[in-house]
Amino acid sequence: MANIEVILTEKIEGLGAEADVVSVRGGYARNFLLPRGLAYEATRANKRHTEQLKTKRAARESAELAEAGELAAALMKKPVKLELATGQGGKAFGAITAKDIAEAIETQLGRKIDRQVIALDKPVKTTGEHEIDVRIHPEVAATLRLIVKATTETTESKEDAPAAG
Repeated sequence: MANIEVILTEKIEGLGAEADVVSVRGGYARNFLLPRGLAYEATRANKRHTEQLKTKRAARESAELAEAGELAAALMKKPVKLELATGQGGKAFGAITAKDIAEAIETQLGRKIDRQVIALDKPVKTTGEHEIDVRIHPEVAATLRLIVKATTETTESKEDAPAAG
């Protein structure tokens, strides 16, 4: 039985990745790959279409990479400042999470970022300066400077409050 060329529509282990032109046995292509939509015949028109898809995909990936590089530069350029509520003894009430950092980046730097890319082992519960890794893209990472300042919670007792009347 002769081999035929097919273009894969998705990654198949041991065979190839999406948009790859591979040579397989005729029966494997007719009975398995083609009916399941895992591949289509490698005609001239389909090969031309595949080249266009590869070109479009490469352009999109390079644009995403450039955008990730710009975001990394912006994150490393300016520190993000947050406040952490502390009590009398300097003990923190709560903590700063990746969600808080993502919201602060959006408000302070004007850049929207997904909280999932912020590599925070555990929430920040101390004041001072912290360096946090941000994995923006598989090929682009940045180190964010986070400055945490303490805000003390003061509660007024009823005796100190001015009398109404």
